[in-house]
Amino acid sequence: MSYDSEANAAYLAIEQDIPSGSATENVVVERPGQGDIVLDFDSDGRLLGVEVIGARELLSAAVLTTADDA
Repeated sequence: MSYDSEANAAYLAIEQDIPSGSATENVVVERPGQGDIVLDFDSDGRLLGVEVIGARELLSAAVLTTADDA
């Protein structure tokens, strides 16, 4: 998992080395007042990764401290 503290966004990659443009479908789960969770899928419907926008509000501090810097 990577975390960008300036953007307050974390990304959990399910697949390694996701080429740019591989995510052809994004499913957004809105958490009003907290942020969004975006599921990235490829053209075959496979889950590539999960983006957490509003990471400080949606993830614990312990999880964020283990993430790589983005």
